[in-house]
Amino acid sequence: MALETVSTNTAFGGTQGVYRHKSKETRTDMTFAVYLPPQAGNGHKLPVLWYLSGLTCTHANVMEKGEYRRACAEHGIIFVAPDTSPRGEGVADDEAYDMGQGAGFYLDATEEPWAEHFRMESYIMKELPGIIEENFTADMTRQSITGHSMGGHGALTLALKNPGTFRSVSAFAPIASPLSCQWGQKALGGYLGGDQSSWRRHDTVALIEDGAHMREILVDQGDADGFLKDQLKPDLLKVACEKADISLNFRLQPGYDHSYYFISTFMAEHIDWHANKLGI
Repeated sequence: MALETVSTNTAFGGTQGVYRHKSKETRTDMTFAVYLPPQAGNGHKLPVLWYLSGLTCTHANVMEKGEYRRACAEHGIIFVAPDTSPRGEGVADDEAYDMGQGAGFYLDATEEPWAEHFRMESYIMKELPGIIEENFTADMTRQSITGHSMGGHGALTLALKNPGTFRSVSAFAPIASPLSCQWGQKALGGYLGGDQSSWRRHDTVALIEDGAHMREILVDQGDADGFLKDQLKPDLLKVACEKADISLNFRLQPGYDHSYYFISTFMAEHIDWHANKLGI
């Protein structure tokens, strides 16, 4: 598959790149970022850490603000940051920020007008991994995943639904139960229709209640996050993990909000944690 290089920059001895391709899943051009650490030049395949971004974001938000490159260079980890939705002329959208372009919720839509292009689950799990493996020095037997907010929801649900794909999963301020918050109810209803039983496979808490399992999960959450009470629902995640005997390392960080000031502060700790799980 043809891959267009949008830009490359040297950083911490490695290469930060931005790339574009025509997606078969979304039927649009898709742009993503990849950081190749300096170890990529020695011919050895390296493990991959996926980062899924939150509402309104593109690949650029974490690339410019996430402060992940030093830690990835130290450990020899490839960092992949996809976009959050299909975009472009003819792609359905919504006036609000929590639906449509920039708000794909990492699922495959079944309802019109979203079904034609909004196939982010298949894009992340089926199409993009093949592109990463084909074009970069990636060891796809060693993958981990993390994400923020809507992307934390995506990281947790995709890991739970695909046992064995990811060695580890973490999240920053994830939407833990879309079934229980306005963001999730709007998106799941719009993308998947009114049958709420079909929503459960896109809800971390529901997946755990229905038997999906991970050995352990790392979550950081700021206690000054304005979305904490009404949208993120981490208490539901804590209860579900305790009942399912999942080791949840939930760290409530005093004074931190929902922004990249929060994410960048704890990014290196997440990468260190994933590096250990990846056998580095």
